[in-house]
Amino acid sequence: MTARDKSILVVDDTQTAIEVIERNLISVGYRVYTATNVADAIHLLENVPIDIVITDYKMPKLSGLDLIRHVRENYYGTEVIMITGYASGKGAVEAVKMGAEEYLPKPFTDEELFAAVEQALAKQELHKTVLDGKPHVSPNSYGILGKSKSIRRVLRDIEKASESTATVLVLGESGTGKELVARAIHYSSGQASAPFVPVNCGAIPERLLESELFGYVKGAFTGANESRAGFFQTADGGTIFLDEINEMNPAMQVKLLRVLQDKQVFMIGARKAHKIDVRIVASSNKDLRSLVEKGVFREDLFFRLNVIMIKVPPLRERREDIALLLSHFAAKFADELGKPVLVFSDETLQVLMNYSWPGNIRELENLVQRMVIMSENHVIKVPDLPAIMRFSAVSSSAPFRSLVEEESAYIRMVLASVGGNKSLAAKILRIDRKTLREKLKIDRNSSDRTA
Repeated sequence: MTARDKSILVVDDTQTAIEVIERNLISVGYRVYTATNVADAIHLLENVPIDIVITDYKMPKLSGLDLIRHVRENYYGTEVIMITGYASGKGAVEAVKMGAEEYLPKPFTDEELFAAVEQALAKQELHKTVLDGKPHVSPNSYGILGKSKSIRRVLRDIEKASESTATVLVLGESGTGKELVARAIHYSSGQASAPFVPVNCGAIPERLLESELFGYVKGAFTGANESRAGFFQTADGGTIFLDEINEMNPAMQVKLLRVLQDKQVFMIGARKAHKIDVRIVASSNKDLRSLVEKGVFREDLFFRLNVIMIKVPPLRERREDIALLLSHFAAKFADELGKPVLVFSDETLQVLMNYSWPGNIRELENLVQRMVIMSENHVIKVPDLPAIMRFSAVSSSAPFRSLVEEESAYIRMVLASVGGNKSLAAKILRIDRKTLREKLKIDRNSSDRTA
């Protein structure tokens, strides 16, 4: 939403002050209304939709504090900024307690005024987003949520990529939604009616990856009692998504390079190649260029894959989307479980906005799902959040832990939050029970070695 869509009411008993603020706000596109006393301001509020009230502190008869209280008790969603030439700690505390979003002592710069207005509007948008209780997937977003500049860029890249059949490389940290991007490319392309086949290269054992990708003929090896098509044949005419391609061993990289070059695959045990028409979208949660420099990923394969590159930003670089994601997942899981939609307090929202989200959107989604399942309160407050998200006076001095230790601590925390129920914990973590058991076994063995 642009500045042109927002209305601001400026209230000050000094006409000169009103004129300066009005001129500055109009210059950047805001609609501005003015009043020289609280009574006139209230009359305007009753007749004109106002997004922000900027009010002086000391005025004849009714003060700025009276106006703040009137706004807070009569106009939900309207934000207030207090300005005053009588700056004092007591005045600031009173203004904030009454509900002012910002407190600006005179004289203030244009930049300080604009920053205060933008912060008030951001808070207003945050409340609207989190409290509307509806999922937020728009028809043209391919299920990708967000209004941030970086996500809008990703959506533009998806549209451009979908207009061709060129190979696409999707890069981003774990949990950022790389498969969602791959699906969006496929289902917005001319091949949308053809198969979309996702393959997690890191989840298939090395010895099985070739047969899974390319298939095999009867008698090719012990146990091959019949011929079986591979994922590439299954995806013929459509798209194959090779997730975590950085986990592919050098031998398989050579064979994949041949597929890219020749547009054909050799089934294990076959004497002739099988022609395919498949679009390849690959992804990596690691920097492939650095892997090329280290000699663990083929440079020629990297260049073959990197025709179109789409970088998916981590959640910490698109914090303005966090409220939208919270609202969407809260409504989604409340609907699935038949529970009321959770409300997050202002303090909780601030904590979630400041958190680094190492697990990105997947971590946020898991958090909301767990809150919907486990919370006994309709309103989520800071103490309801996992300990890792809350401030600790002692944790800031603690040494950094390894990634394995962080993962183990997180798994134990999830287990504890569901009363040790491994099935539910596995569901929240989006892993199967076998993987959960293996990770817990590794954790116990590590503890035994350090005991």
